[in-house]
Amino acid sequence: MINRNVQLLFALFTLSGFTGLIYESIWSHYLKLFLGAAAFAQSFVLAAFMGGMALGAWIASRWSARMRNLLAAYGTIEALIGLMALGFHELYVLLTQASLDHVIPALGSPLTVEIYKYALCALLIVPQTVLLGMTFPLMSGSVIRRSPEASGHHLAMLYFTNSIGAAAGALAAAFLLLGWIGMPGTMRAAGVLNLALAAAVFAIARAGEPRPLPAAPAGGSAPAGVFLARLFLAAAFVTGMASFIYEIAWIRMLSLVLGSSFQAFELMLSAFITGLALGGLWIRRRIDRIADPVRFAGMVQLAMGLAALATIFVYHQTFDWMAWALSVLQRSEAAYPLFNLFSHAIAFAVMLPATFFAGMTLPLFTHVLLRSGHGERAIGQIYAFNTLGAIAGVLLAAHLLVPGSGVKLTIVAGAAADILLGGWLLRHSQAVFRRAYAFAAVIVGMIAATATARAEVLDPLRLSSGVYRHGNVIRESMQVFFYRDGKTASVAVHGGPSELVAIVTNGKPDAAINLDPAGRPAPDESTMSLLGALPLLIKPDARSIANIGFGSGLTAEVLLSHSGPRELDIIEIEPAMVAGARSFSPRVTRPYHDPRSRVFFEDAKNFFARHGRRYDVIISEPSNPWVNGVASLFTTEFYRDTKRYLAPDGLFVQWLQLYEFNDRLLGSVLAALGENFSDYEVYEANTADIIVVAVAEGRVPSPSALPEQEAAFIQQLNRIGIRRLEEVTVRSAGTKQSIAPLFAALAAPANSDFHPTVQLEATRARFQGSKSPAVLNMKGATLPIVEMVGGAPGAYLREPADDTVPSFLLRSQSSALELQRGLVGQSVDPLKTTDESVRLALLTLKRPGALCGPAPSKTAIAQLHRAAEITLAHLAPEPRRTLWIERRWIGCTSDQLSPAVRQQLDIYSAIAARDPQAMLGQARALLEQGPQRGGDDWGRYLLLTAMLGAQSAADPGEARRLWSIYGKVLYPSGAIPPHVIYVVNLQ
Repeated sequence: MINRNVQLLFALFTLSGFTGLIYESIWSHYLKLFLGAAAFAQSFVLAAFMGGMALGAWIASRWSARMRNLLAAYGTIEALIGLMALGFHELYVLLTQASLDHVIPALGSPLTVEIYKYALCALLIVPQTVLLGMTFPLMSGSVIRRSPEASGHHLAMLYFTNSIGAAAGALAAAFLLLGWIGMPGTMRAAGVLNLALAAAVFAIARAGEPRPLPAAPAGGSAPAGVFLARLFLAAAFVTGMASFIYEIAWIRMLSLVLGSSFQAFELMLSAFITGLALGGLWIRRRIDRIADPVRFAGMVQLAMGLAALATIFVYHQTFDWMAWALSVLQRSEAAYPLFNLFSHAIAFAVMLPATFFAGMTLPLFTHVLLRSGHGERAIGQIYAFNTLGAIAGVLLAAHLLVPGSGVKLTIVAGAAADILLGGWLLRHSQAVFRRAYAFAAVIVGMIAATATARAEVLDPLRLSSGVYRHGNVIRESMQVFFYRDGKTASVAVHGGPSELVAIVTNGKPDAAINLDPAGRPAPDESTMSLLGALPLLIKPDARSIANIGFGSGLTAEVLLSHSGPRELDIIEIEPAMVAGARSFSPRVTRPYHDPRSRVFFEDAKNFFARHGRRYDVIISEPSNPWVNGVASLFTTEFYRDTKRYLAPDGLFVQWLQLYEFNDRLLGSVLAALGENFSDYEVYEANTADIIVVAVAEGRVPSPSALPEQEAAFIQQLNRIGIRRLEEVTVRSAGTKQSIAPLFAALAAPANSDFHPTVQLEATRARFQGSKSPAVLNMKGATLPIVEMVGGAPGAYLREPADDTVPSFLLRSQSSALELQRGLVGQSVDPLKTTDESVRLALLTLKRPGALCGPAPSKTAIAQLHRAAEITLAHLAPEPRRTLWIERRWIGCTSDQLSPAVRQQLDIYSAIAARDPQAMLGQARALLEQGPQRGGDDWGRYLLLTAMLGAQSAADPGEARRLWSIYGKVLYPSGAIPPHVIYVVNLQ
């Protein structure tokens, strides 16, 4: 029967694994803020984590036999880990900020900077990882001293409990703790748990401990010897290397199926560790009865290699599984946990078979050496060599195999190492036909590896499909022009039968361009072109520009089409992105050939710190915020640091996606921006993207006239339908003053590196397919909210914009102009308009006397209101006056109108005149007659008109009084548009 204290130690070691993986997870979040790329941070943390643990295990192996109370030493180690965790955040902030401010600017060379960065990160986490590495040998030795008759069982059980706790820790950090208490709080909570664990261990350790195990062979064991020890130490190294080659490759592979969010990474990590744990659990009752452990180990390694090869074929099917899951799951809040559960199941399907076998190796190898008379130091030695192999696997996979050969051949290489190791172990087993077994194992394994390498699976089109977003695996009409597994991401360029070509990162399209000059521009072209053009229109004297993110290269192309900029520094983390963007030639060529253009492959924070120079314009065009590591480009710390590198009167320009996002997250980003910049202005790029222009001091200037002398630049603007200045200024959705209060009711905290609201919640928004409509809806509302509240005259079109321009704000004004001209003029054909609402209004209201008489039709009254909604907020003063104040188009005098129509027109006239007192008085009077007379829609319109009039007349108390009376009556369900809440809450 197992000693009761031993059972308690198993439970405590589960808690140790739980906190250990919390540290690893949170360290990767901290270090990616400094290193720049999430993939680099994850691989470095893995390598440093394993390196420190290897050193710690080796130290424990040297000292453990001489320690009288291993459990007391273990408790001391856990206490030290906890104390260091409590102070980690403050130390990180102090050292990294000092590095960015003082050290990196003095280093100069990119290589020197990289060496320094990694050295500092090692200094931050390796001391704790050394201590973590000592925990397994010390706890194992202590447990085995208490119950030596079942050493194999106890080793396997400790491996299982620690690993299963680690898997739980990864999930807890990602899905619970980070959202509740942020990164500093999560780190401190784990530290407190370690201190509590240490206290419990000290209580048990007070009772003392049996003497160390004698270094002598156990009865019936395999012969002891130096060769056996070296054999298993080498085997521990190779199997550790192969396991972590698999882990790096699997993470890269599964990010194409599950998405490259940080939650997906934690799900993969949890599945990997759980597989190891289950392998340890399975072998715990068998390990003490294995007659020929060398032969058994060889068979395990062979099975592990073959299982790893099989994962490639399983992985090929996971794309179809994810497509099926997304076809049956509703994109709702309630279904999001099910999506994560299914994603976890996919990770298990890929990883479990191979990791199950891998989980047997460490306890088995350790047990063999213990039985062979190598004493307690064998525990630390096997652990150290296994973790050294893990480091080698991480470095080989992340920096050589994946970028050099791709993920498929990386898996094959790891499997080949396991198969060869299995053959080597079989060769030295006690079996009679061991040479034949070894030869057969190697031949079968190499045939399987070769067949897998040559198998026609994992074609680039499938890999770049982005199935986790829309559930589509392969579109037969698509073809891939470029595919490369880079160091940080897998990059593809593909297109279809048309000339539309897209560049894709980890399955997520980051930019699309129509290469046909005569074809309709892709919506992304508007965003990328405006991202380059807008700062040059606002600041025509800009000479030095930094562009964070290469993308398709179109932003840089537009910037370089203007003769004004003298230098353009493009900062891109992934070289494969720049290589892939060459596929956009001849649309994009200047970034590659113009001498003003320079591309730097490094993290933006460190680039700015290293160069220490100031720019007239800094443009940030990252991928979507839900992509792991990208959210750090939308934080208050990033904006604070970037602002330091703006020249006086410089502009910071940010691309923000409104799709796969929501209003709370947009509010969080704008709150972070607003904390660091005195003003910002939001421009609509297309219906799904916005561009934010920010200044450190003063107000954002207005765009200047189009520079007609810049022929190439004007051509770029014409390509996206911009031919007049107002087609740029109309896209303005508001400034900091008018927009910031819009998000107050959502109580969104400013997005921060250490409380990463956007990183935690954006993946959910992606799954739900949600959007962030509040900003554009407020500017495009049926009442002139932004104009009247902001106190600045609006910008208006003089002529309708091209129908092909993908802009909600331009289309709103174009429709208003068409309707105004159709009603006021006599020669407009209603059937020629492409806007159905405008067509219906014209067909109804153009009929002679449609609104005249004591009882006009309900259709005419409804279309009159629809005409007001289309035009009142979107027409310039003169067209508004002719349409709603003069009203000659109606065809009859005021006394020939019914009282209801006359009252309705009087309200429209007050709005058209931007007369707040008249708006308040007339709308309030009609509300007092009964808020639901004329229907809820009319009542809501009256309420918003009255409240907007009150706010514009500097009477916010009256606006809130009206809301308290009529709000619940007119919005009984509680579904209140954000712009209505905005008007209510204005101060």
